[in-house]
Amino acid sequence: MMMFIDKEPHGVFFLIDNKSFYASCEAVQRGFNPLKIPLVVLSEQENTNGGLILATSPEAKRLFHLKANVSRQRNLPQDPRLCVVPPRMNLYIKRNLQINQIFTEFASEQDVWPYSIDESIVDMTHSWKLFGNTPREVARVIQKTVRKRLGLYTTVGIGDNPVQAKIALDVYAKHTSELIGEIHYETVPKTIWPIDNLTDVWGIGNRTAKHLNRLGIHNMYELAHTNPYLLKQEMGVIGEQLFATAWGVDRSKVSHKPVTKSASLGNSQVLPRDYLGQQEIETVIKEIGEQVAARLRHHHKLASCLSLSIGFSYAAIAEDGRGGFHHALRLPPCNNNREIVKQLIFMFRQDWNGQAVRNIAVYTSRLTPDTHQQLDLFMNPNRQIKNEKLGYVIDEIHQKFGFTKLVYATSLTTGGTAIERSKMVGGHNGGNSYE
Repeated sequence: MMMFIDKEPHGVFFLIDNKSFYASCEAVQRGFNPLKIPLVVLSEQENTNGGLILATSPEAKRLFHLKANVSRQRNLPQDPRLCVVPPRMNLYIKRNLQINQIFTEFASEQDVWPYSIDESIVDMTHSWKLFGNTPREVARVIQKTVRKRLGLYTTVGIGDNPVQAKIALDVYAKHTSELIGEIHYETVPKTIWPIDNLTDVWGIGNRTAKHLNRLGIHNMYELAHTNPYLLKQEMGVIGEQLFATAWGVDRSKVSHKPVTKSASLGNSQVLPRDYLGQQEIETVIKEIGEQVAARLRHHHKLASCLSLSIGFSYAAIAEDGRGGFHHALRLPPCNNNREIVKQLIFMFRQDWNGQAVRNIAVYTSRLTPDTHQQLDLFMNPNRQIKNEKLGYVIDEIHQKFGFTKLVYATSLTTGGTAIERSKMVGGHNGGNSYE
């Protein structure tokens, strides 16, 4: 295999992670060093069944052994040194945009790919020589630039391709004093093969690791020296990709943006409590349905397929034996509030028998451009056209004056959630990015 490595794509790639991003943003906003203050970002209790820790600073991890997205409010110690703050998603989005803007000062915009809200892949192949003598030196320049302008620390993985950079970041960079790690084709036997814990490697979760274990593969060395045809036979295309990862091979191009083959639009919500009454459940279904219809109109799309997923509460699951139900149906292409809500309520009533509901999801697919309106022969055409225009008028009011300036009366009832959801970003408090 090593003799073919020279034929693989070679470049200079940085995978840059913003260290403890949410917690670091909050620390800097309060005038603290992100690495020295014990701080956690705690989500709203009503949205996460008692409060979930979204982010922890390195010092909070060290002192109190807290883990993001695992620990809950009940795990927080009663220690005056610990700073507990609510999330501000607007602030984190703003910082993410600012950080990626800095990256475009070192590489062209098409060579910067925001991988997540706290990670970015930067193809430095054509530009790194403009900023230093080695890629590692350039990585230090980028780190210092982000630190000076925004007060945030960044961790950098360097590789000949994105997968090498990702493994260098996750396995090595986060544990070095400079917060930089490197992997290259020639160092794969010394950097990737010694990894004993398969789940430490990007792309290998617990289920995949167990599957590999059943094949007699327990570490990256064994994965690299397994017959690739056997891996493909047992695991399909994923088996081939895992074999390539074990050899540090990645042929993806950052500048090539993937195109979604089958687009869909939708929304979902975890309810703040168990909903038992039919009226309050249908109120939320109506609100989410109208929000999805508004998204369709915003993207100038019509949907021909509508789906509804209902998740039961823990108590209902134990009693009913099901976790919930899912329905989908075809409908004439539309983005009309009334039609979408009507079909959602119909699907809900088909299979609901009084169970307590905790999750609701609405999605649309088979999208087509909104270039026409299909009329019903059994309804007044003028009325249909007016109903169609009404949705766009409401959208304009919401866009100009804010969502809360025009809401249905049902959203003001105890079961309504639309007003509270309008204040959230990514399911959490949006906050004020300028605070």
